[in-house]
Formats: sequence, structure tokens, C-alpha cells
Amino acid sequence: ASPLVPTKAVVSTQSTGGHKAGMTHILREVDRVGSRSHKKEVVEAVTIIETPPMIAVGVVGYIETPRGLRTFKTVFSQHISDECKRRFYKNWYRSKKKAHTRTAQKWADEDGQKSIESDFAKMAKYCTVIRVLCHTQPKLFKLKEKKAHIMEIQVNGGEVADKVTFARSMLEKPISVKDLFSENEMIDIIGVTQGHGFKGVTYRWGTKKLPRKTHKGLRKVACIGAWHPSKVCWSVPRAGQFGYHHRTEVNKKVYRVGTKGDAKSASTPFDLTDKAITPMGGFHHYGQVNEDFLMLKGCVMGPRKRVITLRKSLLVHTKRVALEKVNLKFIDTASKWGHGRFQTDAEKKAFMGLLKKDREAME
Repeated sequence: ASPLVPTKAVVSTQSTGGHKAGMTHILREVDRVGSRSHKKEVVEAVTIIETPPMIAVGVVGYIETPRGLRTFKTVFSQHISDECKRRFYKNWYRSKKKAHTRTAQKWADEDGQKSIESDFAKMAKYCTVIRVLCHTQPKLFKLKEKKAHIMEIQVNGGEVADKVTFARSMLEKPISVKDLFSENEMIDIIGVTQGHGFKGVTYRWGTKKLPRKTHKGLRKVACIGAWHPSKVCWSVPRAGQFGYHHRTEVNKKVYRVGTKGDAKSASTPFDLTDKAITPMGGFHHYGQVNEDFLMLKGCVMGPRKRVITLRKSLLVHTKRVALEKVNLKFIDTASKWGHGRFQTDAEKKAFMGLLKKDREAME
């Protein structure tokens, strides 16, 4: 689902994607009149999601049918990167790498351009929903994957013709997170939880263990139902898959929108130390955050490196918690590998002294 936006609203995209990097904690002053925490300092956990720009490579138009939405026309851009093309193949190494070669020829050919113009005109005339096909840029994440993730991002606001024009103008251009979200905004996140495989009822549902001398095991459900109805009811705890479930979490507050190359992305007006958001030693099993990022309050589903969809909120927020202005005082960048004592490498060297390799480098 995507947010419903009035026709008079500005035409804009509604979501983007990122990778979960890790967690840290912040110190802030609560600004909530009437609350016991008002004007007091609180420490809260935050999650960092790295969000390099996504690249728009196509436009999809949907028409309404009695059975719901149906794709009507799809137009791909002239140039599509190998990262995106990898997604169309099971085995990129053995493939002929011919995906979308005719698409490029279509844009270069005069008859092909007429066909493309006709498709865009039909979209504006018949479609009710316009979405942009976008892909991530794995080369910017410094992870092992080379195959881009592709997602459809809905375009909202304005008339259908305005949406088509906007979507067409976005082709082959980056979609940046700072153009989509802002600080203090409430957003929704969509992702897949951490998988735990096949688990029993005690782990999966928290049922009480049976007495010690129980025959054939005690981590079981003693009675799974009456004789009649002669079937196992859906409400009876059973063993099965635990984790790796698709989840949507609403109302996650954005504490900070970080930009690429900002050496002071973890600095605050109260903590003027020049430090980037990456903690000492890097995020656990992730590494450095070198691109744009979002800092969200609380936890986010899934393990590190998991792809997370970030979406504009579906609700109109009126509660004070949602409208509260966040005043960050401190962002922790100490090492997450142990008992981190130092916020920056310079602070550690000032306290511990130079290492042998540092002295040799100075000589």
C-alpha cells in the first residue's frame, strides 16, 4: 500500500530502500509538555539504515479491473546498468547478457520512439496508478552482492498525466533519501525478520514444558484437541518455521537524515567533536557507512545487511509523540565490539598514546 495523497498535492515518490547497518544509542532532551520526562534527558536505542540513491529505470502504469489493479504498460529506460541486468538472470556468468538490448535500440530508432510516446500517452489516458521501477546500487554498499534489488515506487499527487510526466523525468536519475524524508518525520518500514528455521512449540510459542518424566519428550503440547471436531484447530501451537516473516512496522520516527561525505554526521550542537556515524571498528558484520543514511528510533526487523523498504506514513499524525521535535545531544560512536571507551580514534590515541606503527609512520 502507498499513502493516499490529494490530487492538488505536489507530485512525488513515496518510498525508497536501504540496508540495515546496525544500532547505537543517543542522548536527547524530551520536549513533551505534560510528560514526566519533559525537559529531562533520556537515552534511546536507534538503528542506522544506509540509503544510497536508487536509480529509476522504468515506468509502470496500472489500470483498475473488477479483480483489482493490472499492469497496462511498462516502459524501460534506454540505459540499464549491469547491476540491474544481473537481477534478470539466474546465472550472470553463463548468460549472454542480452537483457534489454532491444529496449536501447527502441529508444534510438524513430519508429521505436513513436511506440514509446504512444505508450506514455496511453498511460496518461487509461491508467489510474503510476509507479517507477527503481533499483539499488550494490557497488555503493561495499557488500558481497552484485545483483541489484528492484522495487516499484508509487508516484502520488497531481493528475495521472502529471504523474506520467514526473515518472518519465525521473528515468536514469538517482532518487535520494533526503528528498523523500526529513527529520522528525514518522515513516513506515517493511522488511523480513531474522530467520530461525524450523522450531518446536516451546521455542516458537512459549508453551509450558511438561513434567520431567514425560514419555517421548517434554517440549511438547500435551493435548492438541478434543476427539471432535476431528481435526487440529488453527489455534493449537505447533512446530514449524520461526522467523523470516514479512513484516510492516508503522510510525518509526526519523531522528537524523545523514548525507554522504559528512565528517560530522554524528556531531550535535552539544557534542562538537568531529565524528562520522560509523562507530570505532565499524558496525558489526557490516563495516563503514559511507553513503546517505537514516537514523530511526528503536529497532528494525531483520539482521544487518537486510534490505529494508522505507515508506511515507499512511496516517495523518496528530499525537504529540509524533509531532515532537527531536533535540539530539549525543550520538554514541564507541566500539560495538567490546566495552567501548573512546568515541574517536583521536581520543583513544590521546589517552593511550601512539602505537608503534603510528610512531614509525611519523618518522
